[in-house]
Amino acid sequence: MKKTRILFILIVLAVFFSNCNNESDEYIDPRGPDYAGSESCIQCHKTQYDMALKSAHFKATAPAISGNVLGDFDEKNHTFIYDKDTKLVMEKRNDSLYQVLYKNGKEVQAHRFEIVFGTKNAQTSVYWRDNNTYELPLSYYNAINSWATSPGFPADKPYFDRKVVKDCYACHSSNISSRSVNQNPEEVNFLSAEVEDVIDKKTIVYGIDCERCHGPAKKHADFHLKNPNIKVANSIVSYKTLNRQQKLDACALCHSGNDGMKIKSRFDFKPGDNLSEFYRSTRNPNDTTFDVHGNQFRLMSQSKCFIKSEKMDCITCHNPHENASKNLASYSKICVSCHQDLKHNATTLKTMSGSLLANNCVECHMPKKMSNAIKFQISNSKEMSNYILRTHKIGIYSGNKK
Repeated sequence: MKKTRILFILIVLAVFFSNCNNESDEYIDPRGPDYAGSESCIQCHKTQYDMALKSAHFKATAPAISGNVLGDFDEKNHTFIYDKDTKLVMEKRNDSLYQVLYKNGKEVQAHRFEIVFGTKNAQTSVYWRDNNTYELPLSYYNAINSWATSPGFPADKPYFDRKVVKDCYACHSSNISSRSVNQNPEEVNFLSAEVEDVIDKKTIVYGIDCERCHGPAKKHADFHLKNPNIKVANSIVSYKTLNRQQKLDACALCHSGNDGMKIKSRFDFKPGDNLSEFYRSTRNPNDTTFDVHGNQFRLMSQSKCFIKSEKMDCITCHNPHENASKNLASYSKICVSCHQDLKHNATTLKTMSGSLLANNCVECHMPKKMSNAIKFQISNSKEMSNYILRTHKIGIYSGNKK
């Protein structure tokens, strides 16, 4: 009986230790052997991983399978009318989803949803053609719960020829390339990798994953699985060790517009790098015309709150592992932590009680504004609608004076 008990304990221990094997051992990442893949993070960082998995960052791009695609495909608002003879219909065909063009009741073209971009506010999609991706003419907008023209697309005729270049993926995915990871690295350089007009499907790493923000994790995972008692992060970038500018650069990589001069691929950026070595803006930082879409860092950097603070950065208000909170009062607590002695004047107090004002800092001082970069049209309409986003320029706005 004693031998049986000992044997049972040995079997349990064997199973336990076999489950602690490095999940990255069998994984081959398109970015190279230094990468372990985000799933290797689950073993030690399950809470953060589970949050990130549901975030807009993680879903910045995804395969266009049924569960990832927004919008209706079998209900009444799945048809977009261009004119009396032309319509585009969202259709399910077997296990795939399509945008199907009909002229005079006859099918003319059908393009499959292959990759989706975004999920929080809106979602646009692309299809593959000749080793490149092309944007589909209709996108789904959560604000109107309906399909409308993709940004910049005409509402009077369907258009299927807008190529989605690699630089678009630089802020919506963690990797995409013309070259496979097995290619001789001496043959690959920035110019050829960026300019070459082809994409290898096998190189795609969807969404903004753990290693896009923390750097390659293979050595980190190997070390900590062998040394579980060591709690100080080894061979990985911890944001606690970065200075303010390094933290800002990591976010500004994709949240400071797309109108500058590209020096190196943004895919090569690692947290801790200097953004100016990869991308340089050609606009005056005090420009008052920065759009609310994609310019969060530039707008924040114009705010007095940011200018007068030595510590304020993006993480002051946002947890990068999860979506921005819809609870505005939670942001107000952050505001009040620095503005404890601030008092509203009598005119402002007439519009709202002091207690309500204390929980609505963001609504007044970071109001929602129309984007001039993203406009769309709904079905069978000539009216142009603006995308609405909250500005990150913290200030006193007309009608919201203290």
